[in-house]
Amino acid sequence: MRFDTLYREKRRSPEDAVRVVKNGDTIVVPTGVAEPPKLLEALSAQRREFEGVTVSQILPVRKYDYFDPETVRHVRHVAYFFGGASRPGGQEGWVDYRPSYFSEMPALIERGLMPADVVFSLASPMDEHGWFSLSLGPDYTMAAIKKARAVVLEVNPNVPFANGNCHVHISQVAALVESEDPVFEVGLPTIGPVQQAIGKYVAEMIPDGATLQIGYGAIPDAVVMQLTDKKDLGVHTEMIGDGIMTLVEAGVVNNRRKNYLPGKMVATFGLGSKKLYQFMHRNPALEMHPVDFTNDPYLAGQNDHLIAINATMQIDFLGQCGSESQGVKVYSGTGGQADFVRAANRSRGGKAFIVLPSTAKDDTISRIAPVLSPGTHVTTSKNDIDYVVTEYGVAQLRGRTAHERAKSLIAIAHPKFRDELTEAARKMRLMV
Repeated sequence: MRFDTLYREKRRSPEDAVRVVKNGDTIVVPTGVAEPPKLLEALSAQRREFEGVTVSQILPVRKYDYFDPETVRHVRHVAYFFGGASRPGGQEGWVDYRPSYFSEMPALIERGLMPADVVFSLASPMDEHGWFSLSLGPDYTMAAIKKARAVVLEVNPNVPFANGNCHVHISQVAALVESEDPVFEVGLPTIGPVQQAIGKYVAEMIPDGATLQIGYGAIPDAVVMQLTDKKDLGVHTEMIGDGIMTLVEAGVVNNRRKNYLPGKMVATFGLGSKKLYQFMHRNPALEMHPVDFTNDPYLAGQNDHLIAINATMQIDFLGQCGSESQGVKVYSGTGGQADFVRAANRSRGGKAFIVLPSTAKDDTISRIAPVLSPGTHVTTSKNDIDYVVTEYGVAQLRGRTAHERAKSLIAIAHPKFRDELTEAARKMRLMV
């Protein structure tokens, strides 16, 4: 009964709960659908009453009213990774961002290099022992909870109670609000023939018994769709989505042959459908953990045959990947791509795939370029790159010379650009 009493004492309206925020505070919000809508709506409504407040988050999925260039001196978004809600402000300059490897965010928060004064998070209902589950996004949020002056939860019965290091006790909570709205659902991307072709190349190189890290996007989902004939796959990833759930239901993923945490899927945030969130609820085969655990290259790389599949927007002849900006124009963020490329490179028999369509803008631009566009943010370095896949084939770059890399990449470029890419390589003394 003591926990129920504490719960009632800490229950507030959203309008009252956000008053724990002080001027100058940084509010940390979890990734994606773990954001608490009632709290952020209340903050937005009251934003002009604050001065110098920052909201920091990876991938916001709703555009709240605080995304407002006219009120940034009151409440301003500082992105860890841009999404559709934050990208316009980032490109216009009134939304700031903090570059960081996803895996290192908890350490940066712990060391005070990334501020965390208040945490706002969606949470499951409290169990009989006084614990809530932050199942949809323990990511960097668990580190922020340890550092923050105040933790405010939005408790929702539609949030799964998951296993793993993703639990917060009522004694750690300053205030809580209640909601029953459906958790935001993110549909599967559209998969076309280009994505299917890339997915087929990758799927053919994934052996039975491999452990998967699969990012979000049409190409990773196209890979998943073509894995239904595989056996004994495992999962050690940052995002759990509907594609992985489908493989579990088909009996393809059972985690039996994983070296690290056999029998368990491991992830740091969930993003998908209502069915996925129900699948996550008290699932003994799934653990949700902070990102410094899931994305640690040393830990993830202990799994043999770790397969990392991530997308990029542009790659140059040396293999440098620009996955987060279009020139100086910000688009997404560093995220966990480099974490898992390095993890797969450490893994015995591991493979790191960088996937991309060969062209952009209706086949008018080659995504394989002699050099990255000026100002492009390098996400995966030339020293980390392994396999590159377009709809025209696979280029294996790791361990190859600069000349070999250029030749291999030109071979999987769109045919209409191969002659000019070859001429550029000759001028750069990368081909003779």
